Amino acid sequence: MIVEKILLIIFLFFPVFVAKTFSEAGYKSYYAFLPIFNYYIWLKVVSKPLWWFVFLLIPFINFFMIFLLVVETAKCYQKYKLGQQALAVVLFFYMLPRYGFSETEQYEDPQNRPKIKKSATREWVDAIIFAVVAASIIRMFLVEAYTIPTSSMEKSLLVGDFLFVSKISYGPRAPMTPISFPFVHHTLPLTKNTKSYTELVKFPYYRFAGLTDVNRNDVVVFNFPVGDTVSERFQSNRSYYSLVREYGRESVRNNPRRFGDIIYRPVDKRENFIKRCVGLPGDTLEIKDKKLFINEEPAEVPGKLQYNYIVKTNGSRINPRTLDRLNVTEEVRNLSSNEYMMTLTDETAEKIRNFKIVKHVQAVNRPEDVREPYIYPHDSAYNWNVDNFGPMYIPKKGSTVKLNSQNIALWERVIDVYEDNDLRVEGDDIYINDEKTDTYTFKMNYYWMMGDNRHNSADSRFWGFVPENHVVGKAIFVWLSLAPDEPLFEKVRWNKMFRTVK
Repeated sequence: MIVEKILLIIFLFFPVFVAKTFSEAGYKSYYAFLPIFNYYIWLKVVSKPLWWFVFLLIPFINFFMIFLLVVETAKCYQKYKLGQQALAVVLFFYMLPRYGFSETEQYEDPQNRPKIKKSATREWVDAIIFAVVAASIIRMFLVEAYTIPTSSMEKSLLVGDFLFVSKISYGPRAPMTPISFPFVHHTLPLTKNTKSYTELVKFPYYRFAGLTDVNRNDVVVFNFPVGDTVSERFQSNRSYYSLVREYGRESVRNNPRRFGDIIYRPVDKRENFIKRCVGLPGDTLEIKDKKLFINEEPAEVPGKLQYNYIVKTNGSRINPRTLDRLNVTEEVRNLSSNEYMMTLTDETAEKIRNFKIVKHVQAVNRPEDVREPYIYPHDSAYNWNVDNFGPMYIPKKGSTVKLNSQNIALWERVIDVYEDNDLRVEGDDIYINDEKTDTYTFKMNYYWMMGDNRHNSADSRFWGFVPENHVVGKAIFVWLSLAPDEPLFEKVRWNKMFRTVK
């Protein structure tokens, strides 16, 4: 709220930098100190249509409009070169007052200004810059396009779905790494591992007010929480930390032929993931025999969930066209001459069970108390697996938990990495920032994300909580759906286009 108030004050009184220009244009200089009215006068000073005023009232667009007004003001002082206008934008706090008070700079009414003929190159450069800036603002603060690369959200979202993600729903996140190549995420085009950004300028996490909070069962795009360090070869397909647990830190870091370079990425440049938010801050989550419970109550999950099933036939193979008609999109894996592993919804599994050639359909279910070491928190004290997990408390900002040598595994990454503390465990003693303690109060909200394709989704069960500063936006609309394995003229899934994300 403090940051938003500061930004509002900056916006309301930004025209004070052109107070002297107001007087040179024939208006009272104190008009620059009258909120809102000052922009009306500024538009008249630079002879721009008054309907521009509408865009000055739209959040995030208004700051773009301000810099357009800065450029137009520079033109009033005969600054027509691209470099001169860029200087006015970057050093507005110095250049705008300088124009007005300098004896060598003369204001010229735009109506009397000679028309400057731009070269074809300059016309193209201006158009490209305007398009890049406008698109970047829309992408950064309003809405961004994404593609679904994996099947972790089937049947809700399919591989090859192109969707729009609303940044304004939860509030746009201010750029933390603002200097970067436009329209790419973390790597420059046509390169294998060249950063598309520089960390010379870094800003702390801040989120503007949004239309709503993250709600239960929202489909959310977020930065991969354990994507702060990645193996160049494996990227997010296998997290660096899982490689370290399997092969050892020294082996991973000192074997570039096998693992590639080890790369660090800031929060907003980590890989984008998309999952369903099933657990909110303050919830206690548990999975029992694949069933999700929130605060000891069965959780309602929209859409259709998928699980793995073992399908045994009489030796015959199920016709692939039949599976297509049943919308079975995951790869069918051969386990033996008459057994197959299929990823199915409960409804589809029941239909296959009734086939004459099918002897039985058995749901895959990991037994309770059987530990899978790749499941969070990756500690031998917790016998958890993908089908039986928890109970797990999801941290809420301001809430306090008791710490001990056993449960510290649950909160270690939250305290040490996400909330930037120095955590040290010595026997049964826990030290945070060199102070011995047995409690911790969380600084941020956290979320629990899971894919609808429950047996084929690398989600919070594998790497834990999603901090609020990693949340990017809400998936809202699929505008195109392409089947990646279909022939060219059959790729478009016409019945899957133009649908809202539920």
